[in-house]
Amino acid sequence: MSLQVLSVASEAVPLVKTGGLADVVGALPAALDAQGVRVTTLLPGYPSVMAAAKRAKVLHSFDSLLGEPARLLSAKLNGHPLLVLDAPAYFAREGGPYGDASGKDWPDNWRRFAAFGRAAADIASGQVKGQTFDLIHAHDWQAGMALAYLRFASPKGAAIPPSVMTIHNMAFQGYFPANVFSKLGLPKKAWAFDGVESYGGVGFLKAGLEAANAITTVSPTYAREIREAEFGMGLEGLIQSRGSRVRGIVNGIDTAEWNPVTDPFIAEPFTPTTLAKRTANKRALEAEFNLDMDDGPLFIVISRLTWQKGMDVLVEVIDHLVGIGGRLALLGSGDAAIAEAMHIAAKRHPGKVSIRIGYDEALSHRMQAGGDAILVPSRFEPCGLTQLYGLAYGCVPVVARTGGLADTIIDANLAAVEAGVATGLHFTGVAFNPLSDAISRAVHLYQDRDLWTALQRGGMKADFSWSRSGAAYADLFRDLKAK
Repeated sequence: MSLQVLSVASEAVPLVKTGGLADVVGALPAALDAQGVRVTTLLPGYPSVMAAAKRAKVLHSFDSLLGEPARLLSAKLNGHPLLVLDAPAYFAREGGPYGDASGKDWPDNWRRFAAFGRAAADIASGQVKGQTFDLIHAHDWQAGMALAYLRFASPKGAAIPPSVMTIHNMAFQGYFPANVFSKLGLPKKAWAFDGVESYGGVGFLKAGLEAANAITTVSPTYAREIREAEFGMGLEGLIQSRGSRVRGIVNGIDTAEWNPVTDPFIAEPFTPTTLAKRTANKRALEAEFNLDMDDGPLFIVISRLTWQKGMDVLVEVIDHLVGIGGRLALLGSGDAAIAEAMHIAAKRHPGKVSIRIGYDEALSHRMQAGGDAILVPSRFEPCGLTQLYGLAYGCVPVVARTGGLADTIIDANLAAVEAGVATGLHFTGVAFNPLSDAISRAVHLYQDRDLWTALQRGGMKADFSWSRSGAAYADLFRDLKAK
């Protein structure tokens, strides 16, 4: 009999996505199914989710979920079990999952995701007829309170399953003022240093980390980094205290969706042995971005325009990139000041630099297929997925040596090149000199066509499917269930 896991998350492809969390949550059911683990995903009933669950079956009704009525619906996500918390007062809103159309956070996010956690805890502890789980897997701060409710507010005699808390990005912790505690429906004992209290307020991620039987991050290096103040964001002491219960499991990618042989979005399919066909994709991308068509390297960036992603430093090196023969196509959104600086750079370098503000999934595929190198200058990166997509498409990653970027890219140093295992370029320190040096190095390597082709083929042959990562999660789940 397969292990039954309840996966609790605020987003999952293809129903709702703001970042890599959605890709991972959407991919895990299939990855774990291959390991004999059946994953049921619980999502909030945002408009996009409700639209996909029109024929859903009502499993349970909540008369008052932190003061509001709600229903639990049963549907499918890519052929796998899906539960939807239909709570219109919390989730039937235009805008994004966490904020309005202007990007401003919803002021009641604490209540929205506390209610979501309360419902998840009820499901996991057997309070919903027909729903029985061996383990609960909570993702990021939006699901953290599920583990706190299981720990502090489960019905007497309820069977509490073991739990795993996965940190996709420590920078987002769900921190709220202390006055919300009295409205959460938790006993007074939960307001404690090893409970939900965090620096005088309520920490949703912190609460989940304290309650979890095991903690995972999305890469081994990030699991080590968050033990230090620079990356721990104030929770490094907690991570240190959990010791061996914290481990890193690198993310995989959906190799059916991200496959240059079958990708419906790109101009010309290709394989590691037919890389010459990539030229058609490069020409198409140049035309789409109104860039000059030439044989020089075309760098791409697909990113949130934020300090974390190093986009402020990228702005500074654009003149250098163009000056040494490179061109840049960027797709992203975020900080308005960074976006404006990018636009100014594009005006300064017509035909060499082109910017698209927003996010377009199909365009991101075309960029990976047509770009020569993808720049990922993140100051910290729990795992990162764009560099993995770059590997799959022969778009050579140029990455900061941090977190999952360090774990997934093999630098083209002399030894790695001679051994034939290099897949990209590393640089250390997100500042003008390290990044500009890395870009110069990429341009130099690009001019050696045999070497560059070897880098492309090495990346395309790397295995970053979910097979190994799925097995690692399955092993962890079984170990916890056995204890």
